[in-house]
Amino acid sequence: MEAVIKVGGSLAKSLSLKKLCKVLERISKNHKYMIVPGGGEFADVVRDLDKRFHISATISHKMAILAMDQYGLFLSDLMNAFVTSKLREPRPFPKKPVIFLPSRHMFEKNPLPNSWDVTSDSIATYVACKLGVKKLILIKDVDGIYSFDPKKNSNAKLIKKISAKKLLVWNKKTCVDKFLPKILLKSKIRCYIVNGKCPERVEEALEDRLSIGTIID
Repeated sequence: MEAVIKVGGSLAKSLSLKKLCKVLERISKNHKYMIVPGGGEFADVVRDLDKRFHISATISHKMAILAMDQYGLFLSDLMNAFVTSKLREPRPFPKKPVIFLPSRHMFEKNPLPNSWDVTSDSIATYVACKLGVKKLILIKDVDGIYSFDPKKNSNAKLIKKISAKKLLVWNKKTCVDKFLPKILLKSKIRCYIVNGKCPERVEEALEDRLSIGTIID
């Protein structure tokens, strides 16, 4: 397997998700990868319930993981993909995307802290580690990590490359979760952040020729 690709849930707020899914279908003919779904609006419901009812960390973590399963099923319908809950599932359908539904494995192993600091970003990284792949692509609704919040600061600049070590101590909110640099530091995975609204960049990342985005080493 060549890479793990996480498809962010925020992309479901845009019709560009359909175009992205078509591209993922197409490039599966030439690239082997496993898709890890984000949580999207399903996870937002859990966050809202947690704010109102102060759910325990363990239960909110599990509910958010189930949100990933739901988004994964949704994606499978958009791109005609094979769905699996096994990390090392063989590819029974050649040239067809494989989407990993994480709840079964994550509930059984519980390998990551039960916290909102751990989202589908870190879970996708964990999956990449388990599969032994060296490339992780996080598809977001932004171009990558910025020096400042680009929505609040017009002078924000896209950071094309950053180390996991620097990201760990960088006390700024970014488009990735807080736990991600910790798990990257323990691996030899190269992480690419790309904008799903420009789906051609996913193929660029798979071929190590990313034009616009952020690389975390």
